[in-house]
Amino acid sequence: MSEPQSARPPRGGRLHTQRGHAEPAADKRTLFERVVEFISPGPDSKDELIATLADAEQRELIEPQSRAMLEGVLRMADMAAGDVMVAAPRMDVLDIAWSYEDLLASVILTGHSRFPVTEGGRDNIIGILMAKDLLKLQRAPELNLRTLLRPAVFVPESKNLNELLRDFRSNRNHLAIVIDEFGNTAGLITIEDVLEEIVGEIEDEFDDADAESGVYTLADGSHRVAGDATIVAVNEAFGVDLPVDEFDTIGGLIAHQLGHVPRRGETVHAGLLSFNVMLTRGGAVRWFRVRRMSAVEADQAEA
Repeated sequence: MSEPQSARPPRGGRLHTQRGHAEPAADKRTLFERVVEFISPGPDSKDELIATLADAEQRELIEPQSRAMLEGVLRMADMAAGDVMVAAPRMDVLDIAWSYEDLLASVILTGHSRFPVTEGGRDNIIGILMAKDLLKLQRAPELNLRTLLRPAVFVPESKNLNELLRDFRSNRNHLAIVIDEFGNTAGLITIEDVLEEIVGEIEDEFDDADAESGVYTLADGSHRVAGDATIVAVNEAFGVDLPVDEFDTIGGLIAHQLGHVPRRGETVHAGLLSFNVMLTRGGAVRWFRVRRMSAVEADQAEA
């Protein structure tokens, strides 16, 4: 009576097909590699894996950028929407009752491509407006703004970032409203916020590596100034004389004048310039909107 066939390959390390021909086993590791794995087994936890990646970078087996991205992927698995969202008080929203001029002014000021639209209060979000859709209102003022709104996507604060990124890709949404356990608006999150946890900060069209000054002129005549622009560069661009003794960057000077970490929407006056905080990241100002004030405005601001 023949023995039943075993699913386990023989000790010789060779597999036999039904025709009786021998084939090499799939394990092609050398004896040295097997001994090394036996003595130093692979990482058993996420922290050990991250430490292994750091060691690989030290030994120049992987590039620093690759190690940072891999770490970002690993850490993102433990993060939720509430960890990286823009909190509700700092959200830039539009009101359905605003005039076209007010809507356009807010879009120019903030520079976003998508906006939550509210009705009767910031907690009542009725849809999302694409900035480019305002062009339709300009050409056809009789259009109702409501017809241009796109459905808002709502996610809980506990939504895992891996799942959220998968939803963003499958649904082709780039923005979601984050709600708390009571159904109130907690903030918003974009696909850029999620991706930045992997690849680091994503530069926008104003982040020109060749523009050393960090000062850009906007369509309405105001200027967009990088938070890390030097005070010397700002003085040269605007023809002013802001102090350069204590701080090197304009972000440091404005934060000192505020007396706290700058928040989006705050406005500070320095000399003849008005600085409005457009975007903050990691506790530092990324962009200011800057305009020159008249002498009368400057006097009133100091009063």
